[in-house]
Amino acid sequence: MPFVTGPLPQRLKLVHGFGAVAFGVKDSGFSFFLLPFYNLVLGVDAGTVGAALATALVIDAIVDPLIGHFSDRTYTRWGRRLPWLYLAPWPLALLWTMLWSPPFTGTPGFWDIVALAVGVRLLLSACEVPSVSLVPEITDDYDDRTTLFRYRFLSGWLGGLLMMVLSFTVFLPTPESQLQPEGYASYGLFGAALMVLAVVGSAAAQHRIVAQLPERKPGRFSLTGAFAEIFDAFREKAFVIFALGGLAAYVLQGMTFSITQYVNLYVWQFSELAFQLYPAVLFLSVLLMFVIVGPLHRKWGKPRSAAGGAIVGMAFYCTPYALYQAGAWPDPGSTASTGLLYAFLICANTASVVSIISATSMVAEIVEAYEERTGQRAEGTFYAGNWLVQKCATGGGILLTSLIVQSIDLAPGTPQADVAPETVTQLVWLFMLTAAALALIAAYWLARFPISREQHEARVAARGARAPQPQSDPLDEAVRADPDAHTITP
Repeated sequence: MPFVTGPLPQRLKLVHGFGAVAFGVKDSGFSFFLLPFYNLVLGVDAGTVGAALATALVIDAIVDPLIGHFSDRTYTRWGRRLPWLYLAPWPLALLWTMLWSPPFTGTPGFWDIVALAVGVRLLLSACEVPSVSLVPEITDDYDDRTTLFRYRFLSGWLGGLLMMVLSFTVFLPTPESQLQPEGYASYGLFGAALMVLAVVGSAAAQHRIVAQLPERKPGRFSLTGAFAEIFDAFREKAFVIFALGGLAAYVLQGMTFSITQYVNLYVWQFSELAFQLYPAVLFLSVLLMFVIVGPLHRKWGKPRSAAGGAIVGMAFYCTPYALYQAGAWPDPGSTASTGLLYAFLICANTASVVSIISATSMVAEIVEAYEERTGQRAEGTFYAGNWLVQKCATGGGILLTSLIVQSIDLAPGTPQADVAPETVTQLVWLFMLTAAALALIAAYWLARFPISREQHEARVAARGARAPQPQSDPLDEAVRADPDAHTITP
């Protein structure tokens, strides 16, 4: 049975969502600043950074599902998820600080970056997977799950955008400071403190509701059995279809974010003010998502909303670049150019986030489909799979960006005014073609997700019918039948 039956308390929506701030801090850092920091500031070859992150993902591919599996099998009086949320944020904060202040002499090497990236990613999994796995445990309602994810995404974006605002106003306020290491160290310290506050604070605020002894005590653990169960879960048809579509959608998002610093600096020639306004534009798009995603799911369902968001987002992302190439765009760096770009960006990012949140919410329905087939619930395993898809995508997006940057021969530390026009043209074409291909792949698979609202609600009803009913007291039944006959008088 879910922890909450009936309407979700507003306080629960807020405090549960607050835990996603840590994910937003990490995602903003990896997507927007990690490649430029190691490439343009520390002088590491862009291909080396991309290869290091790809190597870290191979390790993630092995360990991440185990984290979800262990979370599912955790058996304490505080439930399956809370112990993870109280312990994991502290070493995460330490490694996040080290990522932006590398404790190595000279230029970081390939394995230095791998070690830091693996540590941060795995510890963030130990926070995010148990936290998001609470969603299908808290409620089994199709729309209420979307509501919880709306608050998670809003909080995650707020965390990431807060870091962007502080980056462009405090830590990295000028294009020159973005090429110096000092601001990145302060960025890492502040982000680490915010991660701990978000994860521990969210867990403590939900403690009274979710701290319950699990219904089933897990059997003895074996590594072979663990991987067998994980493999069986990942063979679920709905999960395979989600993974194919979600991977393309997340790679597109990862590439779009990681290439942002390059295109804003060298294609659109942002001023200092334009960089500072950029987080506000993204925040406006997330607010629009928060308003429209619920009605979209009620009208079209999650699969069609996810597929449509990918196509619409791609169209709005690519149109400014197409107009730029056709010579129909205002002069880059002008107020007209920046304002028009921001208008397209608001629409593009709103649609893209609708696609991502729809795909993520779809995973919750896989839990009941798997339970119907096997009799077991595996929230942590499936969300570890979702988390692995997201991290592969972020790494894949950064790898694509690194390959694009490497192919156009953009030297580290190149000033804005010194980039050749043909270099900018190559950057634009490579971005547009890659983005269009990824969006079409994402839309194709997400539209084919096989679980509808009606199928999910039928599964929930069938599970409720199978659940043992509590035994009623005979005296209570008699009192309900004839209250006056059983009135006790002094």
